[in-house]
Amino acid sequence: MADRTAEHTADRHATTRPEPRSARPPARTRTARAGGPGLLGSSAARSLGLVAALALLAGVAMASVLIGYQRFTLEEVQLAYAGYTGSDTDLVIRHLRVPRTLAGILVGAALGVAGVLVQGVTRNPLGDPGLLGINAGAALAAVLAISFFGATALLGYVGFAFVGAALAACVVHTVGSLGPDGSSPVKLALAGAAISALLGSLTSAIVLQDRATLDEYRFWVVGSLVGADSTSVPQALPFLAVGLVLALALARPLNVVALGDDLARSLGTRLWLVRAGSALAVVLLAGTATALAGPIGFVGVAVPHIARALVGPDHRWLLPWSAVLAPLLLLVADIVGRVVVRPEELQVGIVTALIGAPFFILLVRRRKVAGL
Repeated sequence: MADRTAEHTADRHATTRPEPRSARPPARTRTARAGGPGLLGSSAARSLGLVAALALLAGVAMASVLIGYQRFTLEEVQLAYAGYTGSDTDLVIRHLRVPRTLAGILVGAALGVAGVLVQGVTRNPLGDPGLLGINAGAALAAVLAISFFGATALLGYVGFAFVGAALAACVVHTVGSLGPDGSSPVKLALAGAAISALLGSLTSAIVLQDRATLDEYRFWVVGSLVGADSTSVPQALPFLAVGLVLALALARPLNVVALGDDLARSLGTRLWLVRAGSALAVVLLAGTATALAGPIGFVGVAVPHIARALVGPDHRWLLPWSAVLAPLLLLVADIVGRVVVRPEELQVGIVTALIGAPFFILLVRRRKVAGL
Protein backbone atom coordinates (compact mmCIF):
# COMPACT_ATOMS: atom_id res chain seq x y z
CA MET A 1 0.00 0.00 0.00
CA ALA A 2 2.85 2.34 0.87
CA ASP A 3 4.50 1.49 -2.44
CA ARG A 4 1.33 2.39 -4.34
CA THR A 5 1.05 5.70 -2.45
CA ALA A 6 4.67 6.56 -3.19
CA GLU A 7 4.23 5.63 -6.86
CA HIS A 8 1.08 7.77 -7.13
CA THR A 9 2.86 10.73 -5.52
CA ALA A 10 5.82 10.37 -7.87
CA ASP A 11 3.54 10.27 -10.91
CA ARG A 12 1.71 13.39 -9.71
CA HIS A 13 4.96 15.31 -9.27
CA ALA A 14 6.20 14.08 -12.64
CA THR A 15 3.18 15.59 -14.35
CA THR A 16 3.56 18.97 -12.64
CA ARG A 17 7.30 19.63 -12.69
CA PRO A 18 8.89 21.18 -15.83
CA GLU A 19 9.83 18.84 -18.61
CA PRO A 20 13.64 18.49 -18.94
CA ARG A 21 15.13 20.13 -22.01
CA SER A 22 16.40 16.82 -23.33
CA ALA A 23 12.84 15.46 -23.37
CA ARG A 24 11.37 18.41 -25.24
CA PRO A 25 10.54 17.98 -28.92
CA PRO A 26 12.88 19.56 -31.45
CA ALA A 27 12.44 23.25 -32.23
CA ARG A 28 11.09 22.59 -35.70
CA THR A 29 8.45 20.22 -34.25
CA ARG A 30 7.27 22.77 -31.71
CA THR A 31 7.22 25.44 -34.40
CA ALA A 32 5.07 23.29 -36.67
CA ARG A 33 2.70 22.48 -33.82
CA ALA A 34 2.38 26.14 -32.94
CA GLY A 35 1.30 27.18 -36.40
CA GLY A 36 -0.25 24.02 -37.80
CA PRO A 37 1.07 21.82 -40.60
CA GLY A 38 -0.82 23.51 -43.45
CA LEU A 39 -3.01 21.88 -46.07
CA LEU A 40 -0.06 19.91 -47.44
CA GLY A 41 0.95 18.05 -44.31
CA SER A 42 3.63 15.68 -45.60
CA SER A 43 6.97 16.44 -47.18
CA ALA A 44 6.02 14.44 -50.27
CA ALA A 45 2.84 16.47 -50.76
CA ARG A 46 4.75 19.73 -50.34
CA SER A 47 7.40 18.66 -52.83
CA LEU A 48 4.86 17.56 -55.42
CA GLY A 49 2.88 20.74 -54.85
CA LEU A 50 5.99 22.85 -55.35
CA VAL A 51 6.75 21.06 -58.62
CA ALA A 52 3.16 21.67 -59.75
CA ALA A 53 3.45 25.35 -58.79
CA LEU A 54 6.68 25.62 -60.81
CA ALA A 55 4.96 24.06 -63.81
CA LEU A 56 2.07 26.49 -63.45
CA LEU A 57 4.54 29.38 -63.21
CA ALA A 58 6.21 28.22 -66.43
CA GLY A 59 2.82 28.17 -68.17
CA VAL A 60 1.91 31.64 -66.90
CA ALA A 61 5.34 32.92 -67.96
CA MET A 62 4.77 31.66 -71.49
CA ALA A 63 1.32 33.29 -71.50
CA SER A 64 2.99 36.53 -70.40
CA VAL A 65 5.22 36.39 -73.47
CA LEU A 66 2.35 35.61 -75.85
CA ILE A 67 -0.43 37.88 -74.54
CA GLY A 68 -0.49 41.65 -74.85
CA TYR A 69 -1.40 44.49 -77.19
CA GLN A 70 0.17 42.39 -79.94
CA ARG A 71 -0.42 38.66 -79.64
CA PHE A 72 2.24 36.14 -80.63
CA THR A 73 2.32 32.42 -81.25
CA LEU A 74 4.71 29.81 -79.89
CA GLU A 75 6.20 29.48 -83.37
CA GLU A 76 6.97 33.19 -83.52
CA VAL A 77 8.65 33.04 -80.13
CA GLN A 78 10.75 30.09 -81.25
CA LEU A 79 11.75 31.80 -84.48
CA ALA A 80 12.70 34.99 -82.60
CA TYR A 81 15.59 33.02 -81.08
CA ALA A 82 16.23 30.14 -83.48
CA GLY A 83 15.79 32.12 -86.69
CA TYR A 84 16.37 35.74 -85.72
CA THR A 85 15.91 38.14 -88.65
CA GLY A 86 15.66 41.50 -86.89
CA SER A 87 11.97 41.95 -87.69
CA ASP A 88 9.65 43.95 -85.44
CA THR A 89 8.22 40.74 -84.05
CA ASP A 90 11.67 39.42 -83.15
CA LEU A 91 12.65 42.70 -81.52
CA VAL A 92 9.49 42.93 -79.43
CA ILE A 93 9.79 39.35 -78.23
CA ARG A 94 13.51 39.40 -77.47
CA HIS A 95 13.88 42.90 -76.05
CA LEU A 96 10.47 43.62 -74.50
CA ARG A 97 8.22 40.64 -73.78
CA VAL A 98 10.79 38.12 -72.56
CA PRO A 99 12.70 40.63 -70.37
CA ARG A 100 9.40 41.87 -68.94
CA THR A 101 8.39 38.32 -68.06
CA LEU A 102 11.78 37.56 -66.50
CA ALA A 103 11.57 40.78 -64.52
CA GLY A 104 8.15 39.73 -63.23
CA ILE A 105 9.58 36.40 -62.05
CA LEU A 106 12.58 37.99 -60.36
CA VAL A 107 10.69 40.87 -58.76
CA GLY A 108 7.91 38.58 -57.57
CA ALA A 109 10.32 36.09 -56.01
CA ALA A 110 12.22 38.93 -54.33
CA LEU A 111 9.09 40.50 -52.83
CA GLY A 112 7.66 37.17 -51.68
CA VAL A 113 10.86 36.09 -49.94
CA ALA A 114 11.41 39.56 -48.45
CA GLY A 115 7.89 39.45 -47.01
CA VAL A 116 8.59 36.10 -45.35
CA LEU A 117 11.80 37.44 -43.82
CA VAL A 118 10.15 40.58 -42.46
CA GLN A 119 7.24 38.63 -40.97
CA GLY A 120 9.58 36.02 -39.51
CA VAL A 121 12.07 38.39 -37.89
CA THR A 122 9.49 40.84 -36.52
CA ARG A 123 6.90 38.11 -35.79
CA ASN A 124 4.41 40.53 -37.33
CA PRO A 125 1.81 38.88 -39.60
CA LEU A 126 1.23 42.23 -41.36
CA GLY A 127 4.89 42.91 -42.08
CA ASP A 128 6.32 43.39 -45.55
CA PRO A 129 8.99 45.69 -47.05
CA GLY A 130 6.36 48.24 -48.05
CA LEU A 131 4.71 48.45 -44.64
CA LEU A 132 8.06 48.86 -42.89
CA GLY A 133 9.23 51.76 -45.07
CA ILE A 134 11.86 49.85 -47.04
CA ASN A 135 10.22 50.36 -50.43
CA ALA A 136 9.64 54.05 -49.70
CA GLY A 137 13.29 54.50 -48.76
CA ALA A 138 14.46 52.77 -51.91
CA ALA A 139 12.08 54.84 -54.03
CA LEU A 140 13.26 58.14 -52.53
CA ALA A 141 16.91 57.22 -53.05
CA ALA A 142 16.25 56.19 -56.65
CA VAL A 143 14.48 59.50 -57.32
CA LEU A 144 17.41 61.39 -55.83
CA ALA A 145 19.74 59.49 -58.16
CA ILE A 146 17.58 60.27 -61.19
CA SER A 147 17.00 63.92 -60.32
CA PHE A 148 20.38 65.07 -58.98
CA PHE A 149 22.87 62.63 -60.50
CA GLY A 150 21.25 61.97 -63.88
CA ALA A 151 21.11 58.20 -63.40
CA THR A 152 19.09 56.41 -66.06
CA ALA A 153 20.20 52.76 -66.15
CA LEU A 154 19.49 50.30 -63.36
CA LEU A 155 23.13 50.17 -62.27
CA GLY A 156 23.05 53.94 -62.00
CA TYR A 157 20.56 54.01 -59.15
CA VAL A 158 20.35 50.51 -57.69
CA GLY A 159 23.13 51.38 -55.24
CA PHE A 160 21.15 54.42 -54.12
CA ALA A 161 18.10 52.17 -53.70
CA PHE A 162 20.09 49.86 -51.42
CA VAL A 163 21.26 52.75 -49.26
CA GLY A 164 17.77 54.23 -49.08
CA ALA A 165 16.22 50.89 -48.14
CA ALA A 166 18.83 50.27 -45.44
CA LEU A 167 18.48 53.75 -43.93
CA ALA A 168 14.69 53.50 -43.92
CA ALA A 169 14.85 50.11 -42.20
CA CYS A 170 17.22 51.48 -39.54
CA VAL A 171 15.04 54.53 -38.89
CA VAL A 172 11.86 52.44 -38.62
CA HIS A 173 13.52 50.00 -36.22
CA THR A 174 14.92 52.85 -34.11
CA VAL A 175 11.59 54.66 -33.89
CA GLY A 176 9.73 51.42 -33.24
CA SER A 177 12.15 50.55 -30.41
CA LEU A 178 11.65 53.78 -28.48
CA GLY A 179 10.11 53.49 -25.06
CA PRO A 180 10.68 51.21 -22.07
CA ASP A 181 9.07 48.17 -23.70
CA GLY A 182 11.32 48.18 -26.76
CA SER A 183 10.06 47.14 -30.18
CA SER A 184 6.82 45.30 -30.83
CA PRO A 185 4.97 44.28 -34.01
CA VAL A 186 2.42 47.07 -33.62
CA LYS A 187 5.03 49.75 -32.91
CA LEU A 188 7.12 48.67 -35.89
CA ALA A 189 4.08 48.73 -38.17
CA LEU A 190 3.05 52.19 -36.97
CA ALA A 191 6.61 53.50 -37.28
CA GLY A 192 6.84 52.04 -40.78
CA ALA A 193 3.59 53.70 -41.83
CA ALA A 194 4.73 57.07 -40.48
CA ILE A 195 8.19 56.88 -42.07
CA SER A 196 6.70 55.72 -45.39
CA ALA A 197 4.36 58.71 -45.41
CA LEU A 198 7.24 61.08 -44.69
CA LEU A 199 9.50 59.58 -47.37
CA GLY A 200 6.63 59.57 -49.85
CA SER A 201 6.06 63.27 -49.25
CA LEU A 202 9.74 64.01 -49.82
CA THR A 203 9.69 61.99 -53.01
CA SER A 204 6.66 63.87 -54.31
CA ALA A 205 8.25 67.21 -53.47
CA ILE A 206 11.34 66.32 -55.51
CA VAL A 207 9.57 65.02 -58.62
CA LEU A 208 7.15 67.94 -58.74
CA GLN A 209 10.10 70.31 -59.08
CA ASP A 210 11.61 68.49 -62.06
CA ARG A 211 9.43 67.70 -65.06
CA ALA A 212 11.94 65.31 -66.61
CA THR A 213 12.17 63.31 -63.39
CA LEU A 214 8.39 63.39 -63.07
CA ASP A 215 7.94 61.95 -66.57
CA GLU A 216 10.26 59.06 -65.77
CA TYR A 217 8.93 58.59 -62.27
CA ARG A 218 5.16 58.71 -62.75
CA PHE A 219 4.96 55.31 -64.45
CA TRP A 220 7.59 53.74 -62.23
CA VAL A 221 6.05 54.87 -58.91
CA VAL A 222 2.85 52.83 -59.31
CA GLY A 223 4.86 49.67 -59.90
CA SER A 224 5.44 48.63 -63.49
CA LEU A 225 7.32 45.99 -65.44
CA VAL A 226 7.23 48.05 -68.63
CA GLY A 227 10.66 49.55 -68.05
CA ALA A 228 12.41 46.18 -67.79
CA ASP A 229 14.52 45.46 -70.86
CA SER A 230 17.26 43.12 -72.01
CA THR A 231 19.95 45.12 -70.17
CA SER A 232 18.30 45.86 -66.81
CA VAL A 233 17.30 42.27 -66.02
CA PRO A 234 20.86 40.83 -66.21
CA GLN A 235 22.09 43.76 -64.12
CA ALA A 236 19.58 43.00 -61.36
CA LEU A 237 20.13 39.23 -61.35
CA PRO A 238 23.35 39.09 -59.24
CA PHE A 239 21.88 41.22 -56.44
CA LEU A 240 18.68 39.18 -56.33
CA ALA A 241 20.61 35.90 -56.42
CA VAL A 242 22.71 36.88 -53.40
CA GLY A 243 19.61 37.98 -51.49
CA LEU A 244 17.74 34.74 -52.26
CA VAL A 245 20.68 32.51 -51.28
CA LEU A 246 21.13 34.42 -48.02
CA ALA A 247 17.41 34.13 -47.26
CA LEU A 248 17.41 30.36 -47.81
CA ALA A 249 20.45 30.02 -45.54
CA LEU A 250 18.45 31.70 -42.75
CA ALA A 251 15.53 29.24 -42.93
CA ARG A 252 16.51 27.12 -39.91
CA PRO A 253 17.49 30.06 -37.64
CA LEU A 254 14.18 31.76 -38.46
CA ASN A 255 12.32 28.66 -37.27
CA VAL A 256 14.05 29.04 -33.90
CA VAL A 257 13.45 32.81 -33.75
CA ALA A 258 9.72 32.12 -34.18
CA LEU A 259 9.76 30.43 -30.76
CA GLY A 260 10.60 33.70 -29.00
CA ASP A 261 13.76 35.57 -28.12
CA ASP A 262 14.36 33.91 -24.74
CA LEU A 263 13.98 30.37 -26.01
CA ALA A 264 16.01 31.16 -29.12
CA ARG A 265 18.88 32.43 -26.95
CA SER A 266 18.69 29.35 -24.74
CA LEU A 267 19.04 27.18 -27.85
CA GLY A 268 22.22 29.03 -28.82
CA THR A 269 20.83 31.19 -31.62
CA ARG A 270 22.64 34.48 -32.21
CA LEU A 271 19.66 36.74 -32.64
CA TRP A 272 21.69 39.75 -33.74
CA LEU A 273 23.28 37.68 -36.51
CA VAL A 274 19.93 36.34 -37.73
CA ARG A 275 18.39 39.81 -37.73
CA ALA A 276 21.38 41.39 -39.42
CA GLY A 277 21.43 38.70 -42.12
CA SER A 278 17.69 39.03 -42.64
CA ALA A 279 17.97 42.81 -42.88
CA LEU A 280 20.75 42.50 -45.46
CA ALA A 281 18.72 40.01 -47.52
CA VAL A 282 15.60 42.22 -47.36
CA VAL A 283 17.59 45.27 -48.44
CA LEU A 284 19.10 43.38 -51.38
CA LEU A 285 15.79 41.88 -52.47
CA ALA A 286 13.46 44.83 -51.88
CA GLY A 287 15.99 47.42 -53.01
CA THR A 288 16.69 45.67 -56.31
CA ALA A 289 13.01 44.89 -56.92
CA THR A 290 12.07 48.51 -56.29
CA ALA A 291 14.84 49.80 -58.56
CA LEU A 292 13.74 47.41 -61.31
CA ALA A 293 9.96 47.76 -61.17
CA GLY A 294 9.09 50.46 -58.67
CA PRO A 295 7.36 50.02 -55.30
CA ILE A 296 4.86 47.18 -55.74
CA GLY A 297 2.69 46.66 -52.69
CA PHE A 298 0.72 43.82 -51.09
CA VAL A 299 2.66 40.98 -52.75
CA GLY A 300 5.05 40.70 -49.82
CA VAL A 301 2.28 40.62 -47.22
CA ALA A 302 -0.26 38.42 -49.02
CA VAL A 303 1.86 35.64 -50.53
CA PRO A 304 3.55 34.46 -47.28
CA HIS A 305 0.10 33.92 -45.74
CA ILE A 306 -1.04 31.90 -48.75
CA ALA A 307 2.14 29.81 -48.59
CA ARG A 308 1.79 29.38 -44.82
CA ALA A 309 -1.76 28.07 -45.27
CA LEU A 310 -0.42 25.46 -47.71
CA VAL A 311 2.81 24.29 -46.07
CA GLY A 312 2.74 25.59 -42.48
CA PRO A 313 5.21 27.88 -40.70
CA ASP A 314 8.43 25.97 -41.43
CA HIS A 315 10.65 28.50 -43.24
CA ARG A 316 12.47 25.72 -45.09
CA TRP A 317 9.26 25.25 -47.05
CA LEU A 318 7.78 28.71 -46.65
CA LEU A 319 10.64 30.50 -48.43
CA PRO A 320 10.73 28.41 -51.65
CA TRP A 321 6.95 28.32 -51.88
CA SER A 322 6.74 32.10 -51.53
CA ALA A 323 9.49 32.46 -54.14
CA VAL A 324 7.23 30.57 -56.60
CA LEU A 325 3.77 31.86 -55.64
CA ALA A 326 4.74 35.55 -55.61
CA PRO A 327 5.95 35.71 -59.25
CA LEU A 328 2.91 33.64 -60.20
CA LEU A 329 0.65 36.29 -58.67
CA LEU A 330 2.67 39.14 -60.17
CA LEU A 331 2.64 37.73 -63.72
CA VAL A 332 -1.08 37.01 -63.56
CA ALA A 333 -1.66 40.60 -62.40
CA ASP A 334 0.52 41.89 -65.24
CA ILE A 335 -1.41 39.86 -67.82
CA VAL A 336 -4.73 41.07 -66.41
CA GLY A 337 -3.51 44.65 -66.61
CA ARG A 338 -2.71 44.22 -70.32
CA VAL A 339 -6.10 42.84 -71.36
CA VAL A 340 -8.75 44.59 -69.23
CA VAL A 341 -8.35 48.05 -70.76
CA ARG A 342 -6.97 47.25 -74.21
CA PRO A 343 -5.42 48.90 -76.15
CA GLU A 344 -4.12 50.65 -73.03
CA GLU A 345 -2.90 48.76 -69.97
CA LEU A 346 -3.03 49.00 -66.20
CA GLN A 347 0.31 49.00 -64.40
CA VAL A 348 0.94 45.84 -62.39
CA GLY A 349 1.16 47.79 -59.12
CA ILE A 350 -2.43 48.98 -59.58
CA VAL A 351 -3.69 45.44 -60.22
CA THR A 352 -1.85 43.97 -57.22
CA ALA A 353 -3.31 46.75 -55.05
CA LEU A 354 -6.82 45.92 -56.28
CA ILE A 355 -6.18 42.24 -55.48
CA GLY A 356 -4.24 42.74 -52.27
CA ALA A 357 -6.24 45.47 -50.54
CA PRO A 358 -9.30 43.25 -49.83
CA PHE A 359 -6.98 40.47 -48.66
CA PHE A 360 -5.16 42.88 -46.35
CA ILE A 361 -8.43 44.18 -44.88
CA LEU A 362 -9.61 40.61 -44.27
CA LEU A 363 -6.30 39.78 -42.64
CA VAL A 364 -6.50 42.80 -40.33
CA ARG A 365 -10.03 41.87 -39.30
CA ARG A 366 -9.07 38.28 -38.58
CA ARG A 367 -5.90 39.16 -36.69
CA LYS A 368 -7.46 42.03 -34.74
CA VAL A 369 -4.35 44.15 -35.07
CA ALA A 370 -4.83 45.96 -31.79
CA GLY A 371 -4.21 42.70 -29.98
CA LEU A 372 -1.10 41.59 -31.81
